[in-house]
Amino acid sequence: MNRDELLEKLHTFEWNDFECKKASREVPEDAYKTVSAFANTAGGWLVFGVQERNRRLEIAGVEEVDRIQNNFLSTLRSGQKLNRIIQVQEKKYEIEGKHLLAFYIPESPRNEKPIYLKGDPRQSYIRRGAGDEQCTQSELERFLRDASLLRYDSEPASEIPVDSFFDENTVRWYQAQFFRRNPEHDEIEDPIEFLLNWNYIIEQDKHMLPTRAGVLLFGKGRYVRQLLPRPVLDYQRIDTSFEQWSPEERWHDRYVFEENIFQTWRGLVARYMRIAEHPFSLDPDTFRRIDDPPDYIAFREAAINLLVHQDYGDHSRKASIKLFTDRTIFWNPGDAFATEAELLDPTEKELRNPSIIKAFRRIGLSDQAGTGIRAIYRNWHELGRVPPKIHNDKARKQFELILFKKPLITEKMLQFQHSLGVTLSAEQAEVMALAVEQKRITLTDIRGLVGGNFREAKAAADYLVHQQLLEMLDDTLFKLPDDLINRYDNLTPAAVQAGSKTLKVTTEVTTEVTPEVTAVGTKLGPSWDQVGTKLGLSLDQMKLLTNFEGPHSITELMEWVGRTNRTKFREEILNPLLETRLVEMTIPDKPRSSKQKYRLTEKGRELQAQLSHGDDQK
Repeated sequence: MNRDELLEKLHTFEWNDFECKKASREVPEDAYKTVSAFANTAGGWLVFGVQERNRRLEIAGVEEVDRIQNNFLSTLRSGQKLNRIIQVQEKKYEIEGKHLLAFYIPESPRNEKPIYLKGDPRQSYIRRGAGDEQCTQSELERFLRDASLLRYDSEPASEIPVDSFFDENTVRWYQAQFFRRNPEHDEIEDPIEFLLNWNYIIEQDKHMLPTRAGVLLFGKGRYVRQLLPRPVLDYQRIDTSFEQWSPEERWHDRYVFEENIFQTWRGLVARYMRIAEHPFSLDPDTFRRIDDPPDYIAFREAAINLLVHQDYGDHSRKASIKLFTDRTIFWNPGDAFATEAELLDPTEKELRNPSIIKAFRRIGLSDQAGTGIRAIYRNWHELGRVPPKIHNDKARKQFELILFKKPLITEKMLQFQHSLGVTLSAEQAEVMALAVEQKRITLTDIRGLVGGNFREAKAAADYLVHQQLLEMLDDTLFKLPDDLINRYDNLTPAAVQAGSKTLKVTTEVTTEVTPEVTAVGTKLGPSWDQVGTKLGLSLDQMKLLTNFEGPHSITELMEWVGRTNRTKFREEILNPLLETRLVEMTIPDKPRSSKQKYRLTEKGRELQAQLSHGDDQK
């Protein structure tokens, strides 16, 4: 935190990552409660030399700077006041001729929590809003459960009989999936031998015992409920928008799953398929029908994430999925050990339930190397919708994922961006749209939207700041300028309708297609409309069209848009461009030729010109 960032925070108010103390002559005793709270939650800045007066933060200054800093740091590093040594980052500032001390308290590792005072675990604190709250007994138990070296799901369930706990149909179903996907393994028909082989039954003191994961994944209903005296999942379909709904209103379809996890998964998919949209297409390689709903990848990954990562030791709260007309909310007891930014990294994450997750992975139902969240964001991006929202609440130890059924680029947004007179890439235009939607965005928000790394996200944000379309609040936080907020809010429906007439893309398949994503000013960039009888351009298709300069191989085209699955690339990106005669093969009579390449048709070149020179191509 630099000086300008500190001044910005002082003009706002204390919140979950920012706390101020007067501390002019002594370190206040309640400062250590804040240290405990920050360390147990998500970290934060503790500033000495600032007092609150009339609900405003005022600089009072620290009078004995060196003594207070040394006393505070030595206490944190002694391990006497707190049960763990706390390594902090300290800074000094001079503002208005007064001295301030700032200390960044990092979040402690999972296995070191809870951080507590005076040797008493009951004096553990968490950060909620602008306050430090003492942990309840349930909250303390959650910390202790997560801190255990032996994961909850791998421990034996000694009170449940090993020879009769499992549901035979579930085990048979799983074996069929497993051996189909892993033909190199010798088939083990006996259910007990199979579960023993994969450590869902273990040998202990010459006795065989089911593990908790074994019961939760494969158990009969009565044994699942004996181990878990609350539902695995509460599924609710609510046929109204989230804003119009109140908890007192009745749901339109509800099922409380109290079976084992795999039965829950199969039942959940069956319910989802009843209400999902089913487009029809053929795989160009196998000619098999493809009818997965367009949002199935996101739903699958979000639902499996909910089933494999929840805290099954928490018997007071149940996981839930609420399907509204405008969004779907996945809520889980148990926070993610990673940060929201780390969840977007394609790396292995620390797991709460490794045995449960491995069972899903062995049959191809869970992400590898931590790619599940990225797959959700990618699927939603391809659909042209407002990006998902994650709330990883480390204070309440809960996780929420929201999938919005709202297009990111509307006609109003398209007309607004067209009015700015600035040339933006498709990614920059999307970032701009998200800033309009949220008013404030972080680099993590941008990264989730464009699918890149922090460097690429920062480059997009920096360009928008340079064009005065975003204001930089700190190194990772940006806001939409007030004048642009007013300009967007004051766009009238008549102006939007009039402006949209000049922003049409016409193809032979449809008489008129309205692009739903724009690059601002002289560039247009349509996004995902449904591929099939209603043709639109996805962002990946736009990238191909705007970058074509000559014949290119399918490998080159896939690299441009970061795709690795050739079949899906053909189905979702390339084939629609071929069908609409925007792209053609160089060897059309040998479509499977190893020398096959692709180039723009005359119509494709015309559209490329229109995409590149929007206002000039009328």
